[in-house]
Amino acid sequence: MSTTTILPPAMLRVSSVVYVLAQKFLMVAGLVFVMGLIALQAGNAGLNDWLKSLVSAPEAVVAEEAITETPVEEATVLLNPRMRGALDYVSRRYHVSTDALQPIFATAQAVGRDLHIDPLLIIAVIGVESGFNPFSQSVVGAQGLMQVMPGIHKDKLPDEADQLAFLDPVTNVQVGAKVLKESIRRNGGVEGGLQQFAGAANDPDRRYASKVLAEKQRMEQAALRLRAG
Repeated sequence: MSTTTILPPAMLRVSSVVYVLAQKFLMVAGLVFVMGLIALQAGNAGLNDWLKSLVSAPEAVVAEEAITETPVEEATVLLNPRMRGALDYVSRRYHVSTDALQPIFATAQAVGRDLHIDPLLIIAVIGVESGFNPFSQSVVGAQGLMQVMPGIHKDKLPDEADQLAFLDPVTNVQVGAKVLKESIRRNGGVEGGLQQFAGAANDPDRRYASKVLAEKQRMEQAALRLRAG
């Protein structure tokens, strides 16, 4: 099977700059060679020095362009100790690698801060709804980590996003957290909000809310154990 190497856009720009400048360098080098022969025959030392400066100039430009075009790595989002403890628990319970969970937890932490929702509540909802399977889809069409309904919540997607964005883990958590926030606000509290989020507002036993809150409690305990250790 053949493979194709795809360079990042920044590297492609650097390659283009280097290629163009290399062409210019070769042209200047050819000119220098011809004029150098003339200078040697004429014994003109000053002309020799000027020609050497012409040769070194393109090399300096190439180095400067390469440095300018080098992309700056984005800082890794650091999870707080509470979220790190929960991540370790989720990785073991749901058999998902910590590398795959990192962006999900980072998004939950950021969105929770912005929307004033406990990020562990978001993570607990994900565990109950999809078991951390980003491609999960219910019989009624709810999709992704938080089982968002595309037909109902399309308005919460970014402007440039398409229908498949609901299967993107980060986007799904961002949208799902907004839906959860609205449900909590409309129902006057976390338990009522969770029941509406699950489409089970009429359940007097509030079984869905109990399940999510129990999972959240297990995450809290895992985080405490990590800090105690």
